[in-house]
Amino acid sequence: MDFLKSAVASAISKGPAFPYTFGDRVDIDQSIWTLHNGTKREDSSKCSIFSFDITANKSRLPLARNALRKLRTLRHPGVIRVLDAVESETYIYIATERLQPLAWQTKRKSLAEETIKWGLCSIAKTLKFINGDASSIHGSIRCSSIYTNESGEWKLGGFDVLSSVKEDDAIIYQYGTLVPDSARYAPPEIAKGGWDVVKKAPLTAVDAYNFGLLIYEVFNGGFQGADQAMSAKSVPPSMQQSYKRLLNANPKVRLNVGQFLEQGQRSGGFFETPLIHLTESIDNLGIKSETERDELLSQLDDLSDDFPEDFFKMKILPELLKSVEFGGGGPRVFGVVMKISKKLSDDEYESKITPVIVRLFQSPDRAIRVCLLDNLPLMIDHLPQKLVNDKIFPQMVTGFSDTAPVVREQTVKAVLSIVPKLSDRTINGELLRHLAKTANDEQPGIRTNTTICLGKIARNLGASTRTKVLVAAFTRSLRDPFVHARNASLLALAATADLFNEEECATKLLPCIPPSLVDREKVVRDSANKAMDIYLQRVRKYGQSLPDTVLPPPNAPNASSANAPRMGTPQNDAAGWAGWAISSFTNKLATASGEIQPHANGSASRPETHRSTSVPPAAETVTTAPKTSFSSTSLHRQALSKSSSTTPNPFVSPEPSVSADDWNDGTDADEFGAWGDEPATTTTTQADEEDDDPWGEPIAKKPAPAPAPKTNYDDQGEPDFAGWLNAQAVAKTGKKPLPKGLGKPAATAATRPTIAAKSKSAIATPTSSRPAVVKPEAPAAKKVEPKKVAKQEDEDEGWGDAWD
Repeated sequence: MDFLKSAVASAISKGPAFPYTFGDRVDIDQSIWTLHNGTKREDSSKCSIFSFDITANKSRLPLARNALRKLRTLRHPGVIRVLDAVESETYIYIATERLQPLAWQTKRKSLAEETIKWGLCSIAKTLKFINGDASSIHGSIRCSSIYTNESGEWKLGGFDVLSSVKEDDAIIYQYGTLVPDSARYAPPEIAKGGWDVVKKAPLTAVDAYNFGLLIYEVFNGGFQGADQAMSAKSVPPSMQQSYKRLLNANPKVRLNVGQFLEQGQRSGGFFETPLIHLTESIDNLGIKSETERDELLSQLDDLSDDFPEDFFKMKILPELLKSVEFGGGGPRVFGVVMKISKKLSDDEYESKITPVIVRLFQSPDRAIRVCLLDNLPLMIDHLPQKLVNDKIFPQMVTGFSDTAPVVREQTVKAVLSIVPKLSDRTINGELLRHLAKTANDEQPGIRTNTTICLGKIARNLGASTRTKVLVAAFTRSLRDPFVHARNASLLALAATADLFNEEECATKLLPCIPPSLVDREKVVRDSANKAMDIYLQRVRKYGQSLPDTVLPPPNAPNASSANAPRMGTPQNDAAGWAGWAISSFTNKLATASGEIQPHANGSASRPETHRSTSVPPAAETVTTAPKTSFSSTSLHRQALSKSSSTTPNPFVSPEPSVSADDWNDGTDADEFGAWGDEPATTTTTQADEEDDDPWGEPIAKKPAPAPAPKTNYDDQGEPDFAGWLNAQAVAKTGKKPLPKGLGKPAATAATRPTIAAKSKSAIATPTSSRPAVVKPEAPAAKKVEPKKVAKQEDEDEGWGDAWD
């Protein structure tokens, strides 16, 4: 092979310039020519090169020169297309379109019957032209003289002895016997009388007989002799009668090729096949009427997979693409294009289909746009990612806001196909913005498909936006009046449960599902139960992995016994949830030791009221009472004696209750303002407290009757627990007051008014430091901001719903 290439290169260097490069040699039988694959140097396009070595085959040089001359002058679609030719003293080169010998396929019997009929019909038309219009005899019709081009079409060659009967010195008469293996293919009259008999026989007789042998050869994969051909083995029954007439021994009554073609094209004839009809009508598809185009497309749909793929790729596909892009072929033609393009390689797809797809996405025709979106799953694998991001997706997004609902719906569906080729920035940016619009579309089907789309592309979303987008979309769809939208949301929630962590499942997603458990539609309820089970199993499994508590143990070295909360004792079933769960104090009063300080901060005097900086502080006299020890057991005993007189009610405070004035004197409103909107200002009785609404506004009450005169114990804003015990002991048991040592030191008249004086002052003067009961808007009370009130009402409303 290397020697042959070097010899060819040497011959070219000595002769005229030949702008083609020789490639691999192609085996070819029964020919004077050597066939090579080649390429054109200018554009690297494919071609075939027939070469004839004059030095080695000088006796057959007339045949080679005759073939070159006839190929240059004879023009017909069924004849090999010549690109260039060159002749020198040592060689003849003919560059043609890329060809392949038909014998390769016939020997392997790889041709389907419909394909063979299509090829024979093409050769018959070419022979009819040669015998009729050209008034010539081919003289060498056989399988080795026929080639197939890149589109699979059969092309006629072997013009070595092609002669016109008008020529007196026609080459066929003198050199007919030089054709390789001519005796085996010669008609009976020539085998007996030589090639001079051609002058006396009809013009079509030789080619008709050889055409009959060709039919037998392509259907059986070879030919041995005339006796074998008469058996009509493997020839289709519809063709056998005409076939036998082609092989008639009498040349004068022999059926010519033109007559054979006419019989085959009759209604119901052997050449009446979809592939042949398609070949005849594919040209100029763009100018055909709508009826003719629909008829052609129906023929394409009837074609089976055993038809020549190369013909569809190289011949039909270009015509269909031109019809779609320029001839108004419409979606149906594009559907056929997609069917054919499935058999293309990546390189062929990129060169033939991709440019057309990009241009069609720019078309304003809605029918074309919908057809493109429908066929996007078939073409997306062949499109590079950069092309999809930069050219196709920017044109595709216009469908999200199209006025036609069908375009919007198909655009949403096409997202599933195109999202693997989109960048993360495009998905989490522009795509989600468009899907947010279709999630609120007026068409319920589009809203439903958007929910399904989000569920399917959830794994393509960024981790930072996934939870926010999906929770907002699914929870909104759960409230959709369209039943299928609600069902799609529940199914999407169940399918994407693994994309959320356990805390998100418990706090954001799980609370949204329960309303669907009582939906009016059974399909929604069933989906809600399935989704609920999935999320509950995840949350429960996660809860089992958590520790029992995160609080430090009571006896921990760094834990303060005074500040550490204590878990309450387990309640019985009757008490249930009503029992206290946590206490900030121990349950043994005996452990409390020391004296109760007169003030919360342990100071002996009340903080000074506001005064001018020029006025010196007033002197304050403190009366120090003698210290008296008092057992906490006696206090506990007295408290029990009071509580045992009535049945305890966990929802009602004991009588008399500690007034809010004891917890907040107007100067510490910021510290305790979180417990309510406005603090209470007087001591209330049990009956009054039962009538109060704990979630309502404060109600002004009449001042209670002034108690009997007693020693003034100014609490300075702290609970007067000792005074309350003394009052209860006097009122209920008749016992004497507690020893004076438990009381608080009395304030001097100059600095501190008594409780009675303060009450009178509050009633008489509304602007006093301690407001009266009838004035709930005390200046000392903390003013609640409107936003905080609204927030508290929303929270109360939510809790109220939960309790109803």
